[in-house]
Amino acid sequence: MSDSILEEVFIKRSQQKKKTSPLNFKERLFVLTQDKVAYYDYDYDKGKRKGLKGSVDIEKIKCVEVVIPEDNAPAERIFPFQIIYDEGPLYIFAKSDDVRKQWLHKLKHLVRFNKELMQKYHPCFWEDGMWRCCQQEVKQAMGCRVLETRNGVGKGLSKGSRRKSRKPLPPTPEEEKPTRPLPPQPPKQPKFSEGMTVIAEYDYAPMAPQDLELRKDEEYLILQICDANWFRAKDKYGNEGYIPSNYVVEALNGLEKFEWYCKSINRSQAENLLKTENKDGGFLVRDSGKYTGKYTVSVFTKASPQGPTCRHYNILINHQNQFYLAEKHCFSNIPELINYHQHNAAGLVSRLKYVISNRTQNAPSTAGLGYGVWEIDPRQLTFIKELGNGQFGVVKYGKWQGRHDVAIKMIKEGSMSEDDFIEEAKVMMKLRHENLVQLYGVCTKQRPIYIVTEFLSNGCLLTYLRENLQHPSPVQLLEMCKDVTEGMSYLESQQYIHRDLAARNCLVDSNGTIKVTDFGLSRYVLDDEYFSSVGSKFPVRWSPPEVLLYCKFSSKSDIWAFGVLMWEVYTLGRMPYERLNNTEIVDKVSTGYRLYRPQMANDKIYSLMMNCWQEKADERPTFQELVISIQDLLDNLY
Repeated sequence: MSDSILEEVFIKRSQQKKKTSPLNFKERLFVLTQDKVAYYDYDYDKGKRKGLKGSVDIEKIKCVEVVIPEDNAPAERIFPFQIIYDEGPLYIFAKSDDVRKQWLHKLKHLVRFNKELMQKYHPCFWEDGMWRCCQQEVKQAMGCRVLETRNGVGKGLSKGSRRKSRKPLPPTPEEEKPTRPLPPQPPKQPKFSEGMTVIAEYDYAPMAPQDLELRKDEEYLILQICDANWFRAKDKYGNEGYIPSNYVVEALNGLEKFEWYCKSINRSQAENLLKTENKDGGFLVRDSGKYTGKYTVSVFTKASPQGPTCRHYNILINHQNQFYLAEKHCFSNIPELINYHQHNAAGLVSRLKYVISNRTQNAPSTAGLGYGVWEIDPRQLTFIKELGNGQFGVVKYGKWQGRHDVAIKMIKEGSMSEDDFIEEAKVMMKLRHENLVQLYGVCTKQRPIYIVTEFLSNGCLLTYLRENLQHPSPVQLLEMCKDVTEGMSYLESQQYIHRDLAARNCLVDSNGTIKVTDFGLSRYVLDDEYFSSVGSKFPVRWSPPEVLLYCKFSSKSDIWAFGVLMWEVYTLGRMPYERLNNTEIVDKVSTGYRLYRPQMANDKIYSLMMNCWQEKADERPTFQELVISIQDLLDNLY
């Protein structure tokens, strides 16, 4: 046995390996040698050590540091320190500060050449399933305070990764000022009410026994608003059941009855649809990108001197509240205007010959596969092909009940905190937005568990950027970014943080709409490498300084990540900081380094990215502000 370097009786705290484990404090004789720290029972009467209770090999120690004492700590527990190794922090209480300093000095000297020394640590205790310093609920989460420096080099940092700037680091969590609260959301007026008559925009085949069939363009009476996603309704035959709220509109709004009205489509998507149909005089009516409550007629022509092209005409209103495209031809409503121009060009590039619509094939996703359904029977799933392999396991394309397209994420055992996620899934299913991938339900009765979501045929945005976009227009790139901000603005309004926003975590539907996926899932990762900023799986390239240094996530860290996502879009999927490794990125970003301006991004676009990369989190915009800024840029392009 190695000769002892130090011996001392300390109080040791139990490691609380489970959230429910009670804490206890016991006196142990600690013995430090060149090879290990060991602790024993101690016989006070005879002044001798008894049985060995535990030990930590010196070569496995990742950090040795003081701990901030708990509030109102008793006198014997006001000088704590910690030894961090694979099994977590070992908390020890010295009898005096001098004794603590002696042990810390000797331990740090012994571990100074260890391979896996930490860059950051938690200055407060892990207690009741939470880090008291930063409120993170994952025990393996990266520390929130950078280790103090010695001779200019951080303990645990290699010489190549030392700071090259004297610019001060952001404040530690204890010193940090509270971030600026999100601006209050405007009060939402209820769109529907009980007793209201609505019209079905899409056919809906019941997916659960309690659902009611919807037939496009027929009227229904709302009996009960169960939640934002589902209504109980009655049809004209007296049948009652549950219907998805996003499949119906108020009967007073007339445009939804017409095939030519495609409300949820933007300019570039309209052009793609019209060019795909390739019919001279093909047209559709859509919501104007410039003004709420205004409309645009998009027309495809083959007769242009420039070759096949699309023209866009805003529907205007004169002083008599009449609608017109050509000022000499005014009408009391939009259907009359469209009917006239179906027979007369009257100043347009072509008369409106063919109705082009995406409504039949693009019915929106529902919040769940039927009202109240969140647990899905795996026997009703058919697996068709593998789509990819992600953080949690294999993702497959399949069918539910043989007729509904779904994506099925098969969770690799040990990759996720499953019980916590299953509880959260009930909440996540209620999140519904046209720019979010809809969670349909989960299969939890067997292992591995499955997560069943909406299927998007064009796959991952990152692959789409790299392989499908050859010569994208400025409008197309900016509308992709706007889609993401719309979905993230909704998450922001629901106080939901993504934590892993990037092009790889967005999907593209058949119409070119971008939808954000995997929001919030990183909270349930069980992977040491993911929680280390030097690990290859941690999203270092999309993370702001407060996440890299303190693992402090917020809606403003999502804003930073969105700026990087914009950069991915404007470089058609290049790797951010492609010539730097993770350690170099942590060092450079925290000292002010930022990504360069992509060739396809003008100064205004790059300025928007740079606003997302403000060093102080509270100086970054909100997603709602980004939606407005991007729309302003689009208006100038239109």
